[in-house]
Amino acid sequence: MSRAEADVLVALQSAVADIPGVLPTARGLSHFGEHSLGWLGLAAAGTVLHRNDRSARTGRDAWLALGASAFTAHAASVVIKRVVRRKRPHDPRIRVGVGTPSSLSFPSSHVTSTTAALIALSRITGSPAPLAGIPVMMASRLVLGVHYPTDVCAGVAIGAAVEQAVHRYATDDRKARTR
Repeated sequence: MSRAEADVLVALQSAVADIPGVLPTARGLSHFGEHSLGWLGLAAAGTVLHRNDRSARTGRDAWLALGASAFTAHAASVVIKRVVRRKRPHDPRIRVGVGTPSSLSFPSSHVTSTTAALIALSRITGSPAPLAGIPVMMASRLVLGVHYPTDVCAGVAIGAAVEQAVHRYATDDRKARTR
């Protein structure tokens, strides 16, 4: 499977990596998503800006849930990486465009936390528009040559599941507090 996935990475890199702006944008996304810090910063800003708003959908609690989702999704991906221990792409045809904190690939932590954060942001905004960022982060990890396609697909599934669990917990907790 890794050979076929490496072929996909090579094809993708050949098609888009030399387009002006693609690699710098992918690297920027990589830095923003590292350890889910960009998403945690967004959640913190939203929490502070909405500290007096107790609305379940748009207020402080919703922003706290976004941060909890991103953090928990990232933590889950790190645990899974250490269990699975799949190495990052190492085919000589693949250009690696960014450094990584570990040599482990499955699942993509960037995609996992991004998926969780953007689903939560979609709930907050009441719009599906934030969800468009998920395939962008997926593509960036492939263009940078640091993940296989199955790594990013698994990241989406795990991130969505974690966000759903956090959302349910936060909703149940909020209901219990208002009784």
